[in-house]
Amino acid sequence: MSDTVLTPTPLADGLALIFDMDGVILDSNPLHREAWTVFCRRYGVEATPAMLESMYGRRNDQIVRDFFGEDLTPAEIAARGAAKEHLYRELLASRIQEVLVPGIRAFLNRYRVVPMAVATNAETENVDFVLDHAGLRDYFRVVVDGLQVTHPKPHPEIYLRAAELLQTAPANCIVVEDSLTGVAAAKAAGMRVLGIATTYVNLPGADVMADNFCDGILDEWLKAQRRAQ
Repeated sequence: MSDTVLTPTPLADGLALIFDMDGVILDSNPLHREAWTVFCRRYGVEATPAMLESMYGRRNDQIVRDFFGEDLTPAEIAARGAAKEHLYRELLASRIQEVLVPGIRAFLNRYRVVPMAVATNAETENVDFVLDHAGLRDYFRVVVDGLQVTHPKPHPEIYLRAAELLQTAPANCIVVEDSLTGVAAAKAAGMRVLGIATTYVNLPGADVMADNFCDGILDEWLKAQRRAQ
């Protein structure tokens, strides 16, 4: 499938697509693991495989508390999270095109007439960096990041906020997710879920699973979706 495909393939009227970012738009979890490993060592902490897996789908304030303890002040938590993400962006800068999930640009081109949003636990600077450096911002009418909501995933707030800004009922939103917390958030919001198997081979609760955006099952499944009555 070529990334130059431009023919629109819209969903049924009234449906919208909402994308998580890490693990969906770009396969960034390996870089996040690398960044957390290096960053933890600055504080004498050796990140274990279990620690690194625990970060998937979570917001930085939760991760920092888990990795470095609950006695940090909110300012210290924010500072450590920001410093880690600065390191992550340094690692990502020269690799962003190569870590895009296969087929994502062609997929966005095909569905460009459909209302689309990004809803991610990631911090604002990371979202801006990815969308601008990858040249994907114009596809999305709405962007909601983890700092714009009170409750991160698995709470449904971020997906409900995206639906509200898209002016689409939650039952008519299709969420594209790769994490367990993301699927839980989307389901709690009353939305359909299309799972991408970059992080987990199986996502309990997902309505359909695909390896990536080159998988033909995506268009087939999306074509069958109808607006909720």
